[in-house]
Amino acid sequence: MLSCIAIVSLFMNSFQIKSDTNQISFAEQQLKNERVLDAYQQKDTLLRKVFMDSIGVYPPTAVFFRAFKNESKFEVWAMHPKKNVFKLVKTYPICYKSGVIGPKREEGDRQVPEGFYKINVFNPQSNFYLSLGLNYPNQSDSILTTNTDSPGSDIYIHGDCVSIGCIPLTDEYIKEIYLIATYAHSAGQEEIPVHIFPFNYAKPTYTKLLATYSNPVLKNFWYNLKDGFDYFQNKKLLPEVSVDEYGKYLFK
Repeated sequence: MLSCIAIVSLFMNSFQIKSDTNQISFAEQQLKNERVLDAYQQKDTLLRKVFMDSIGVYPPTAVFFRAFKNESKFEVWAMHPKKNVFKLVKTYPICYKSGVIGPKREEGDRQVPEGFYKINVFNPQSNFYLSLGLNYPNQSDSILTTNTDSPGSDIYIHGDCVSIGCIPLTDEYIKEIYLIATYAHSAGQEEIPVHIFPFNYAKPTYTKLLATYSNPVLKNFWYNLKDGFDYFQNKKLLPEVSVDEYGKYLFK
């Protein structure tokens, strides 16, 4: 088995990073953790083939994650270096569903959030093997929460197959997702977007599902999410997301 120093050297050589000490520091810090080392040893060859077949570059320099609650799917997209658009690289099953379709509005509701987020925590020593934290509550959540004292927090993409409001992918799959996110962050992508939708708006069945709900507030929220979904779906580029005073997402 390769030593930690040898693995770090191989890892950094794959990036060909020479000048940015912050990027080197982040990668080295992650690789000091046994679970990240294991992920690298077990998954790097597999991921290399997947990304080379898809976008012709590995490791990725810009990635985007998208989740669909109804379909229990988690997508990994990466920027194609020649076409300058995002391309779908791989789709993973979400292992366990927590709550029901609909946004998270307060602590303890067991809901998985719906909306537009970014990864703000890398946790290599998670209780759920490895985990990536989301910036929930975001500005929209904070405005639309039904409990201003406690809209909830600590929402993660993680391993294992249990959840109370998070996105569990199993230990085996979180190794890949965590490694992909580490690669992109080490390559300079400071913010990795994560879009979470109640269902896949590209599927014709979503209109039938939407018709089963009568709450106009909820349906208007879902139509607002669809605007962001459509922007990416049509352009394969990420919108610039902002929030108005009423908690509505704006895209440009």
